[in-house]
Amino acid sequence: MFQGFPEETIRFFLDIRFHNDSAFYHAHEKEYREYVKKPFYSFIESLSETMLSISPDMEVRPVKCLARLRRDTRFTKDKSPYRDHLWLCFRKAAEEKDGSINYWFELTPESVGWGLGFWGINRPAMEMLRKRMVEKPDEVLSVLKKCRLPGKDLLVEGQRYQRMKPPDGLPLQLAMLYPMKEIYITREKVPFRTVYTPEISEMVKKDFLRLKPMYKLLCSVAEEARSQLDV
Repeated sequence: MFQGFPEETIRFFLDIRFHNDSAFYHAHEKEYREYVKKPFYSFIESLSETMLSISPDMEVRPVKCLARLRRDTRFTKDKSPYRDHLWLCFRKAAEEKDGSINYWFELTPESVGWGLGFWGINRPAMEMLRKRMVEKPDEVLSVLKKCRLPGKDLLVEGQRYQRMKPPDGLPLQLAMLYPMKEIYITREKVPFRTVYTPEISEMVKKDFLRLKPMYKLLCSVAEEARSQLDV
């Protein structure tokens, strides 16, 4: 049963940040498994029932949801072999990561946050979302209202096309979203002390359920975009 992340989780992240090499990791692999992997797995399991209620085809196996501590350094200038933080993602089982719709949670030594959005830029899905805004504005506005977005507690973020102009007459809430290259909703400025308590799981569950209508909308436009590409 998830009781919160132990202080040793953060201590391990800080240690690996300043001793980022294989020798240190292998000497402290037991601490990683006990104080990082184990509580993250417990946290994922505490959310699994909620995630399956959002979508029965959601991948909830901890081994599939948790990011690897070991980094892929083949295509980056930073050759540090290990991460000094971790995140987890919930998405449809067997779905490719790039462009997928993810619920995510991230813990670093300095911050904690979570939210919903595309993994990277899914251009076909975003184009379909813009089409949906124009053709069915009431549907998209209803989703935003149900999710209470945009709000001060859950922020709607993402890169924007600087020269893209929304169509005339589009409602203001949709006009703000229309030029976005990507979209993700994020919870920020969470009191860090909550990571050490079971309360963090309840906070995440509440937000993830709140964002269910947005998840369904993003899945719908992504599926519609895929079906058109397959024609």
